[in-house]
Amino acid sequence: MIERCLGARKGRKIQRFFRHCKVTLLCLVLTLVVIRGTIGAGKFGTPEQDFNEIRSRFYSRKRAEPHRVLEEVQTTTSTSTESNNYNEFDINKLLVDEEEEDDKRYSNKPYSLGQEISNWDEQRAKWLRKNPNSPNFIGPNNPRVLLVTGSSPKPCENPVGDHYLLKSIKNKIDYCRLHGIEVFYNMALLDAEMSGFWAKLPLIRKLLLSHPEVEFLWWMDSDAMFTDMGFELPWERYKDHNLVMHGWNEMVYDQKNWIGLNTGSFLLRNCQWALDILDAWAPMGPKGKIRMEAGKKLASELKDRPVFEADDQSAMVYILATQREKWGDKVYLESSYYLHGYWVILVDRYEEMIENFHPGLGDHRWPLVTHFVGCKPCGKFGDYPVERCLKQMDRAFNFADNQILQMYGFTHKSLASRRVKRIRNETSSPLEVKDNLGLLHPTLKAVKICYSK
Repeated sequence: MIERCLGARKGRKIQRFFRHCKVTLLCLVLTLVVIRGTIGAGKFGTPEQDFNEIRSRFYSRKRAEPHRVLEEVQTTTSTSTESNNYNEFDINKLLVDEEEEDDKRYSNKPYSLGQEISNWDEQRAKWLRKNPNSPNFIGPNNPRVLLVTGSSPKPCENPVGDHYLLKSIKNKIDYCRLHGIEVFYNMALLDAEMSGFWAKLPLIRKLLLSHPEVEFLWWMDSDAMFTDMGFELPWERYKDHNLVMHGWNEMVYDQKNWIGLNTGSFLLRNCQWALDILDAWAPMGPKGKIRMEAGKKLASELKDRPVFEADDQSAMVYILATQREKWGDKVYLESSYYLHGYWVILVDRYEEMIENFHPGLGDHRWPLVTHFVGCKPCGKFGDYPVERCLKQMDRAFNFADNQILQMYGFTHKSLASRRVKRIRNETSSPLEVKDNLGLLHPTLKAVKICYSK
């Protein structure tokens, strides 16, 4: 009897075993089907690889979470080819631009900066009446000014270029802060066709229309620096003019010389006239065949201009020289101070200037702007030796920075040094010292006092 019972129990165990095996096999089959549907057709390997993958999935559920995280970190560290070293990273991996359809011309129509506007003066006057808290003049003779500059959205092509762009914008911010001028720094190419020299035009037009409270827009190239922090522009002189550029009437109107003016630093009044001259200026700018053909035209019409693609400066000389009766009365070519100062004739004289003159003059004795034309610090190649350009840019920056630091009792040890030294001891009444130096007033007396001492 006992043996019969044991035999029956053993038979039931065997039946349960086979029944469990059937269920297990069914689960495996269903799991395989689900995984195939999840991963997608064509992504499975051999049956052995499929089985290994399924096994690893079941096995991973049994592992403790801390152990799994640690194992994944170790696996990533050991197999990854990435590095935390910035010098080893190729920045070009992040700079692959999508193809821009804007690069293609869809019609033969002349280039336009946008829809034609013919009543901007009326629109702007109406806006100013509705917004009395946004005056276009902030003093008896001081208009509201927006200084505009910018650089490429990509990093510079050399390791030091971005550092000098930073110095340049810091310099501009210092000047604008002291003179109550707003700053707009642009890093966007608003129109792919207007690249290079011409990128400023779409930006300027857009800013004029977007800021009706601004009376003058002041464009300044990224490779230009303020070197006279105390000079205030003679705004009253320009009350009847809409465009102010550094230049000479004789060179532009009589000689048609392509360097008779400079467009690296200029003032443009916010008015209908400004929109009209931008529309007349832009058609030579679209890159490609149009710009190349326009360059040949400019080379044949302007004195001493080499043959290369059309640039904004040559185009402006051509417009003024050939259409003086239309534009000339509203254009002021300024040569009494350096709205643009060519760096080659200035930087070696900084020590002489410090010895004999003071800020606030703006001319050859103490230039308002030093412009590093041809240095191209953000590119791979320039027109001048790199070492010479970078050394002189440091000197120009420090020459201007001294005028700021001296307000606070410091100065650079030399124009070639980044290091500073104290020139004035602290007092127990710092506000009185600041007030005596003019730091609490917008007139910048502090700069002149520091140098006169």
